[in-house]
Amino acid sequence: MSDVLPALVRARPFRFVVVGVGAAGLFFVLSWLLVSLGLPPFAGSAIAYATAFVIAYRAQRGWTFGEEHDHRTAFPRYLALQAGCAAFSGLVSQVAVTHFGLSPVAMSALATVATSTISYVVSRLWVFPARGHGNPGKTV
Repeated sequence: MSDVLPALVRARPFRFVVVGVGAAGLFFVLSWLLVSLGLPPFAGSAIAYATAFVIAYRAQRGWTFGEEHDHRTAFPRYLALQAGCAAFSGLVSQVAVTHFGLSPVAMSALATVATSTISYVVSRLWVFPARGHGNPGKTV
């Protein structure tokens, strides 16, 4: 049992989920806090999202994928991936409700699982590829 936790922490999918859940929690708390302090909802949510995005990128690049990727290549790819995931999430949610009649909770679960899966696969293969798979190596 004592070997399970260290092995789990070394597993990229586990680290990816931890960072994603942490970023979602940070977004939730910051957006609530900023709006509660008087910022307009759009501004509060945008600031919270931008903050969570930057922290998630740094954590994914540094902890999940070992900081062996050139920031000048990884960051634009991560930005494009997350923009695509946001659009895909909206599409999945819309189709889930309008075509399949899913409840909001089921819709959220489906969108979360589908988007997270795509985000992980694309992050691993394109944004933060393993050495020897199109990654020129770490450049600072």
